[in-house]
Amino acid sequence: MTGVSIVVPTYREAESLPHLIERVARLRAESGLDVELLVMDDDSRDGTVELMETRAEPWVQLVVRSGKRGLSPAVIDGLRRAAKEFLVVMDADLSHPPERVPAMIEALRGGFDFAVGSRYVEGGTTADDWGFLRWLNSRIATALARPFTSIQDPMSGFFAMHRSTFERAEALDPVGYKIALELIVKCRCQRVGEVPIHFENRRYGESKLTFREQLRYLQHLRRLGVHRFGAWPPLARFLAVGAVGTAVNLAVLTGLLRLGLGAPLALAGGIAISMLGNLALTGRLSSYGPAEGPLARRLFEFGRSSGLGALVNFAVSLATLRVAPRLPVQGAALVGIALGGIVNFSANRFQAFRERHVRPG
Repeated sequence: MTGVSIVVPTYREAESLPHLIERVARLRAESGLDVELLVMDDDSRDGTVELMETRAEPWVQLVVRSGKRGLSPAVIDGLRRAAKEFLVVMDADLSHPPERVPAMIEALRGGFDFAVGSRYVEGGTTADDWGFLRWLNSRIATALARPFTSIQDPMSGFFAMHRSTFERAEALDPVGYKIALELIVKCRCQRVGEVPIHFENRRYGESKLTFREQLRYLQHLRRLGVHRFGAWPPLARFLAVGAVGTAVNLAVLTGLLRLGLGAPLALAGGIAISMLGNLALTGRLSSYGPAEGPLARRLFEFGRSSGLGALVNFAVSLATLRVAPRLPVQGAALVGIALGGIVNFSANRFQAFRERHVRPG
């Protein structure tokens, strides 16, 4: 009998847990898998403990965590506690179908290091009312993960791996909620398979995905970049951050145009959101990065170092549209991004030179 440990990180998911446990119980009965369920709860105090005390399933274990909280630390803690041959991670909110676990285990038996429950491969689907903005957010995050993996759905929180794969992990230090990407990189997974799933919307409770978590995802990408590629020289670092900003800019611009905004407002929105993303990625604002000093001062410094380039970007993009009105707005944006980037890099290098060589008095 194949042993499977399912790790479920939770925070205020008491309403969802009985339904999840029932579905996993059916999975055990119908598949013949020897499943243990580890509920890793971040001290929710929402009735989760009382609920689990009423359950009699010996294969279900509740672990109340009072130390370092967060989805990723909870998952890592659960994986370290897991006792079975195959390790599975899924959400408690019923968005991930436990019925697909056998297919994921078969993918691992077929030679994959890592198997992802995917919304975006053939056969994968999402709920009908998922919404354009949620789809756009997922697609942008997926595009930003391209330097680390080529799979279609690296944002999935539903995945499986061999115990031996997890045991070769290097320096696990995730930020935010995208633990699958951390494990793919840090466990040196060469063969990652995708199993189609139907992704449902949450049925109970509230989503934990906030704008702050999205900024932490950018910080996570930065850490993974340093881990995989090492410390980069200034130009390489600038180009890498610029590539992320460009992807975000164009994605937001396209989304705003589809929503009916005119070119000037869409261009301004794309520039503003990409600046916020670059700011979080470089750690100048995020409390998880090496930022120091009052928030107002850090905002001022960021505006000083990037504001001129943003203005050049916006002005050049509009001028390009006037000179070449048949050019797609995205094409004009690329021209503005290129010239604005040159201005930013030159200004920042000049400022760095002054700080090194010009002394007061």
